[in-house]
Amino acid sequence: MNPATVDQISVAYQKLLREIQKVIIGQDEIVKNVLLSVFSQGHCLLIGVPGLAKTLLVKTIASCLDLQFSRIQFTPDLMPSDILGSEILDENRKFRFMKGPVFANMILADEINRTPPKTQSALLEAMQEHAVTVNGQRYILSEPFFVLATQNPIEQEGTYPLPEAQLDRFMFDILLNYPDYKSEMKVVSETTSGKQVSLSPQIKADEIMYFQQVIRNIPVVENVLEYAVNLVHKTRPGNSLAPDFTNQYITWGAGPRASQYLIIGAKSHAAFSGKYSPDIEDVKAVARPILRHRLIRNFKAEAEGVTVDEIINRLLGT
Repeated sequence: MNPATVDQISVAYQKLLREIQKVIIGQDEIVKNVLLSVFSQGHCLLIGVPGLAKTLLVKTIASCLDLQFSRIQFTPDLMPSDILGSEILDENRKFRFMKGPVFANMILADEINRTPPKTQSALLEAMQEHAVTVNGQRYILSEPFFVLATQNPIEQEGTYPLPEAQLDRFMFDILLNYPDYKSEMKVVSETTSGKQVSLSPQIKADEIMYFQQVIRNIPVVENVLEYAVNLVHKTRPGNSLAPDFTNQYITWGAGPRASQYLIIGAKSHAAFSGKYSPDIEDVKAVARPILRHRLIRNFKAEAEGVTVDEIINRLLGT
């Protein structure tokens, strides 16, 4: 691994952040987590109430990364073919495949929980294999490929919870909160003045893929690897490493994919900071969004109002 290349990643991140800040105000930590998932070859689930600029955030990042962007509005009547594409009869009376919106670099799956499980599962193969199968024919998707899905945590009527298998495909579960007073003042001022902001691409697709490979090759010392794996084992009730509150409040813990994501996420976090190898603090920095959607609380935790984030905070303190 060439340290100079890691320096390039840190510089690229700072350039991206400055460009994105022209449009997205007061959400630097959210932007950082989305970019971490992009550089780690992961997918993101963005959860927040309406009006927090989730869609704008994804479109802005896609523009700054010079990627082909596609938005899919998930509705109860959406069919798998509306996502993947379908075969049509052309003017020569021959069937040809018409590609769906999934054939892009960055996919915004807007309100993904508003469509039935059959349609939700149409994304599973794409997220895992970066390919789709239609009528027995396999089609490879363009690289890099990312899915950023949004959910509204308030309205539950007419929604379909994501199956655990699909949730596990998302590297990060990112919670968007209301902006603070100062940030909201700036948002309102700049969005009601008629001011136009033009964004310019900062890095291209081939650079992203190169940086992804560099991050994969960043070395990790043994104690950091052990910390990540131990942390995941502590989430599993009945495990010898599990503390009492895990056995008390969790039904199911995180699987091995969480350990993998903790390490690759820590590598990306270290590279963003200009470090040539991740430490335990880098693992802790990415632990919450990686573990949040992988822990299933039991009835006791729900009855006592113990949140998943509170459990993770206690795990990080042990």
